[in-house]
Amino acid sequence: MELTETDTRHSLTTRFAAVVTLGMAATVGAALCFEHIGGYIPCHLCLLERDPYYYGIPVGVIAIATSLFRMPAWIPRALLVVIGVMMLVGAGMGIYHAGVEWGFWAGPSSCTSTPGAATTSAGDLLSSLNTVHGPQCDQAALRILGLSLAGWNTVASLILAAIAFVGAKRAA
Repeated sequence: MELTETDTRHSLTTRFAAVVTLGMAATVGAALCFEHIGGYIPCHLCLLERDPYYYGIPVGVIAIATSLFRMPAWIPRALLVVIGVMMLVGAGMGIYHAGVEWGFWAGPSSCTSTPGAATTSAGDLLSSLNTVHGPQCDQAALRILGLSLAGWNTVASLILAAIAFVGAKRAA
């Protein structure tokens, strides 16, 4: 049985959608491993940077499914464009967070204020909940090859955006 041009394009679209979806899952999976296995508690901005992945993975699965079920070719291509835009948003968030860490600009006041002292008295526990904050957004918990996790998120997001956009274009 010979493959038609349409079959080849659907196959190509499926591959790009699968690669970008697995890439998003691996990236957010790595962040979750750093948190749950490595013990790196994410700051507020770190948690926000995961949102494009959380929304993008289901869109990627839908893109794969629409391609496998031979839906009109514009549907999985459009979904790849949506994923690409989501990853560009994620890259922008990563750039913002990395800039906050490097002191290029101020971060949100709720995330860069001085953390409160630990409570040792049970009577002060409720009142201390308003003063104790999680990790600060302006301090990188870890740097790998000179980049913080926010910086690596930017790199990953840009690569995934490129894969999604190239996939959308090549499948046309």
